[in-house]
Order: sequence, then structure tokens, then C-alpha cells
Amino acid sequence: MTMLTTEKINELLQIDDSYKAPSQLMKILFDREKREELFKKFLGIECDMTFDWFHIYFQDEHADRKNHKQDFTPDEISELLSKLVQSDSSNYNSFDVTAGSGGLLIQKWQHDRVNTPFWQYKPSLFLYGCEELSDRAIPFLLFNLLIRGMNATVVHGDALTRAVKQVYFIQNTTDNMLDFSDLNVMPHSNWATEEFNVKTWSEEPIVHIETEKWWE
Repeated sequence: MTMLTTEKINELLQIDDSYKAPSQLMKILFDREKREELFKKFLGIECDMTFDWFHIYFQDEHADRKNHKQDFTPDEISELLSKLVQSDSSNYNSFDVTAGSGGLLIQKWQHDRVNTPFWQYKPSLFLYGCEELSDRAIPFLLFNLLIRGMNATVVHGDALTRAVKQVYFIQNTTDNMLDFSDLNVMPHSNWATEEFNVKTWSEEPIVHIETEKWWE
């Protein structure tokens, strides 16, 4: 059982009410120093990274179950799906079109790690693509990808209408399984529009690049 209770998560985020968590977390994520300090605090309490620490917290405190029918995939189902969807040497990519806070992707990431020989495993072998509509879920999803040193793209928008707010590129630049990833926001360029099948950009672009020459 994880020690990351609602009270402990709120304490780590320095908030007095859970409804403040998404905006507070998003601010922290865009400050590398504060973000990595927060990561270390979380890891000091919970070092088992094989499951989504925010599953219960988000579902109980932030999921819009009435209007958007937001219910999270149980960990047992996520684990089963990760085993059914096998990766092979010719295609390591995985995609989750309704990623939530990343529970299914975490299970797939864990499956990929344990099924790759330790001396061969590198984060760069795997790219995880995900899309999510919820403004509340995006900060938790980014947190989960960054702290695990994953390589991923995150489309924040409507998977059906293709109205997109932002596209995030998460990259482990050191290719070290023990390192955290960088956070980058893709420009609203013609290339990004075509690559991610964006019909309309529904928010102004965010200028935030942490990885040098991230587009290469």
C-alpha cells in the first residue's frame, strides 16, 4: 500500500485543498529545479514506480465521472493489457488515446523494462504516445512520464474533433534509466499540425524548450 495519501500529496504540493492540485502541479512542472526537487520528495516516500501513484487521488478528487464518464482502468486490467500488447524489435511504440494520468502507459513501460535485458535497456528504445482531453489530468500525466525518464508525446486535446491545446514532447536526453526527462512544448508549426493531425489549435502556443536540438 502506497504512503502517498491524499493528505500527503497535498502536503508535498503545498496546497490546502485538492482542487488546487492541477494548477499548482503544472506550475511546478515548468520549473525544472522545483520539479526535480518535488520528484525527489515523492521518491523519498514511494519508490515503487510500477503503478500510477495518482490513480485513487485523481479519480476521487478530480475525475468528472458524471459529465465525462471519467473512470480509471483498474491496475489489474492495465497490467493484463500491457502483457497482451507485446513490443518487438521492429516497433517499440505504444499509444494510449485516452491516457488519463498514465496508469496504462506506466504498466506498459514496466512491462517493456522487465522484458528487455538489463544491459540492453535504454529509454530511447521506447516511445510512448498519448492523448488526453482533461485539463485536470494533464499535469498528473506529465508528472508520471517525466519522473520515470520516459520518452513520450502528449497531445492535450480532443481525439475526435482534433481541436488541440498543446503538444508536449517528453525526452530523456541522457538516455539513462535513472534520470528524469525534459519537458518541451512543441510550437504550433505546420509540421506539428500535420504530424499530430491537428485541425485547430484552441489555445495560444506555450514557448518552453528544455532539450537542446530536441527536434533532431
